[in-house]
Amino acid sequence: MLATDDNDHAGGGAAPTRVRKRRRRRVLIFLAVFALLAGSGLVAGGYYFDSVPTPADLKLPESTTVYYADGRTPMAELGEQNRTIVPYDQMNDSAKQAIVAAEDRSFWTNKGIDFGGVLRAAWSNLTGGQRQGASTITQQYARVAADLRGVTYSRKLREAVIAWKLADKYSKEEILGFYLNSVPFGRGAYGIEAAAQTYFGKTVRRDAPPAQQLTQAEAMVLCAMVKQPEADLDDPEGAPGYDPRRNARARQNSIDRWAYIRDGMVKLGYLTPEQATNLAYPDTVLPIDPNAGQTGLDRPTGLVVEHVLSELRRTEPFQGKPDEVIRDGGYTIVTTIDKRVQDAAESAADIRRDTAPEAVRDQPRTWQAALVAVEPGTGRVLGYYGGDRAADADYAGWYYDEDGRARGFGQHPPGSSFKVYDLAAAVRDKISVKRRFDSPETKEFPESGRTKGSPAGPIRNAEHAACQPNCALWEATVASLNVTFFELTEKLGVAKVIDMAKRAGVDSMWATEQGNPQSQRVDLRNKPAAEAAKRFSTEVGIGQYGITVQDHANGMATFAAGGKRAEAHFVRSVSKGDDKVYTERLVQTDLGLDEEAINQLDWTLRRVKAAKLDNGWDSAGKTGTWQAGQSTTQNVHTWMVGWTGALAAAVWLGTTDGKPLKTKDGSYQVYGSSGPAPIWRQFMEQATAALKLDPNKYRFGDPRFPDDTPPPTMNRPAPVTSSPTPPPSPTPTPSLTPSEPSPTPSPSDPPAPTPTRSPSLIPLPTGAPSATRRTG
Repeated sequence: MLATDDNDHAGGGAAPTRVRKRRRRRVLIFLAVFALLAGSGLVAGGYYFDSVPTPADLKLPESTTVYYADGRTPMAELGEQNRTIVPYDQMNDSAKQAIVAAEDRSFWTNKGIDFGGVLRAAWSNLTGGQRQGASTITQQYARVAADLRGVTYSRKLREAVIAWKLADKYSKEEILGFYLNSVPFGRGAYGIEAAAQTYFGKTVRRDAPPAQQLTQAEAMVLCAMVKQPEADLDDPEGAPGYDPRRNARARQNSIDRWAYIRDGMVKLGYLTPEQATNLAYPDTVLPIDPNAGQTGLDRPTGLVVEHVLSELRRTEPFQGKPDEVIRDGGYTIVTTIDKRVQDAAESAADIRRDTAPEAVRDQPRTWQAALVAVEPGTGRVLGYYGGDRAADADYAGWYYDEDGRARGFGQHPPGSSFKVYDLAAAVRDKISVKRRFDSPETKEFPESGRTKGSPAGPIRNAEHAACQPNCALWEATVASLNVTFFELTEKLGVAKVIDMAKRAGVDSMWATEQGNPQSQRVDLRNKPAAEAAKRFSTEVGIGQYGITVQDHANGMATFAAGGKRAEAHFVRSVSKGDDKVYTERLVQTDLGLDEEAINQLDWTLRRVKAAKLDNGWDSAGKTGTWQAGQSTTQNVHTWMVGWTGALAAAVWLGTTDGKPLKTKDGSYQVYGSSGPAPIWRQFMEQATAALKLDPNKYRFGDPRFPDDTPPPTMNRPAPVTSSPTPPPSPTPTPSLTPSEPSPTPSPSDPPAPTPTRSPSLIPLPTGAPSATRRTG
C-alpha cells in the first residue's frame, strides 16, 4: 500500500494527477465560458446578429462640417474617410490572397470562430492573465461592423456570437468581400479599393487595364497595414504602424510584415518559392496628403479653416488631441464668418478678380492684398482674406498648425496707420487733439538718437501742411506728420504707446535684433508694456515694427466699440448632434478711454479723406505707407485701416516677393491712399450694405473739447504733399514667419453689450488728404 502510494507520487501516479488537473481546468473554462456566453452573448445573439450591417450600411467615422455664421451655409468639409465598395467577384485576386495570408491563414477551412482564442480570453479574464487579441477574419468583420472596441473577454465573446451567425448565413466569399470593403487601412481609407487609390493610385477591379490594377506585391503592402492602420496616439514615434511613408520605423515595420505575408502566400500555395524570391517590395507608395478627403480648403476660406482648427486646438475639448479627433468626429463647427461680409472681402481684396477696385486690378502678379474685418464689441472675425487657399501663404495673420508650428506671413510694418494708437494713448492722457506741436520739416531728437550726426539722421516729415511749423495734433494726424508723432511718442513714452496697442488688440509685434536678418515676434500679451518696450525704439510711433492685419483690424474694432476690446476669434460654436461641445465666450476689457477721448479720436480720424465712405455711414480711418529699405521713391507696404460703429477692417497691400510695389505701367507711386484705401472703401460700403444695418444707430459722438478754444474751422487749406524725403531710420527686414509664437488665451467671462454711437453734427472737411509717403 505504502509502496503503491510512494510509486504514485514518485512516478507512475504523476500522469493521472496531471490529467485530473487538466480536466478540472477544462470544466472551469467551460463553466466560465457558459456563464459569460449566457450573460453577454448567446441570450442576446439574435440581437447582435440583427444589428450587424453589411458594408453598404456601415457607419464609418463621420466628417466634420464647417459652416458660416448662419449655421446653414457650408464653408468646408473636413475628414479623411474614404470608401468605395467593390463586389467580391469584381476584385482581382491580389488582395483576396494577401489578406488571408496576413490575417487568417485558415480562413477557407475554419468555422469563422477561433474557439481557442475565445476560451483564452475568458480564462485570462478569470485568472487576470494577459488579454488575447487574435481573431479570425469573420470575427474581425463582426468587430468592425458592430463597432466592438478594445481587447476584452466580453468583446471576444460578442464578436464570436456575431461571427457564428455570420458564418451560418453567408458564404466565405461573401464574408471576405464584406471584410475587404470595410476594414480600415489608414489615411482615412476604408476598404481595399479606397486603399488602392490612396496608397498607389490604382484599383482592385479586375476589369481595369492591367497597368491600373493593384499588383500582388502592392496588395501585400496594403494588407500589412490592417494590423495597425494608424500610429498609436499615445506613442506615435514608438508605434507608428505600417505606413511606409510615415517614418523610418513604420517603413521597416511594413517591410517585415510584407515578408511575413509573402511567406504565408507560399504556404497557402498562392506563390511558388521561386515567385516569392523574385517578388520585390514596392517603393511606390504615394506620400501622405494631410488634406485628403477635405473639401473647401482650395478657396480663400481655407485659411479661415486653418485658423478655426488652430483656435480649437487650444480649447478644453480638443487640447492635446490630434486633428483627426476634430476632422473625423462628425462635428458641426459654426464660424464667426458672415457669408455676406466674406463675399465683400474677397470681391475687393482678391485683386485678380474683375470685382476688385480699378486702382489695384490687373496689376503685376507679385502684388498681394490682405483684409480682415472684425465686429466691434464681440471680436468676431466677420471676413478674412489672407490668400487664395489654405495651401498658400497667409498674408493676413498666422496660426498654429497641427504640429504646433506657427504658419503665416501676416506681419508687415504698419507705417502711419499705427499712429492711431499714438493718438489713442494721447487722448487717454488728456492730450487734446487741438494741442499744438512744433512740426518743422525736420527735427532732431537727441534722447532717441535721431540727430544730424546719427546714422539715421533727424526725423523728417514726408508731407507738408499749411499749419506748419505749429500744428494741432488733429492737423498733424490728417497730414501724417512724422515729426509731430515722433515727438508725441517720445513725450508719452514707448511703453505707453505699446500698452495702448496691446490693450486695443495688437497681440504681437516683430522686433529687429542686431545680427539677425529675421524679425522676431514679441508676444505683447504675456509681457508688461514696460518690459516689451525694451525691445523697441521711439520709431514704434511711426510704424516701424511689423504687426498682423488681423491684430490691426481688432485694434480698430476696439475703438469702434467705444474703447471696449474683445478677443478676435473665428469659432462661434461646436456641436455634435444635439450636444454642445464648445461655445464662444465673449468678454470685453476697457481701455480706459472715456467718451470724450473716443469722440476726439473719431472726430480726428474721420477727417482723413481716404476714410470717407459714400453711403452715409460715419467712418474713421488712417492710411500708412512703409518704404523699401533706404529708398525715398519706392514703397513695399501700404495700409488702410478704419471703422464704422458696426464694422472695423484693416487692409494691407504689398508684394509676395518683398520687392517694392510697381504698377503695370512701371510707376512706383503706390501709397496707402492709392492702393489699399480703394479696397477698404469698396469693402466697407459693400459689407455695410449687405448687413442691412441702420447707419443712424452707429453715429459718432461730438467731442466737447473741455477747457479749450472752439473747434478749428474746416476752411483751413488742405495739407500739401511734398516731394519724398529720406526715411528716418533703416527699415528692418520683416520676418516671413512668426518666431516663438504663444497661444491666444480663450476669453471666459460673459458678454458685455456692444455700444452704439450717438448722432454727430460735425461736418466732414473737404480736401484733407491722407499721408502718402514714408509713414503716410
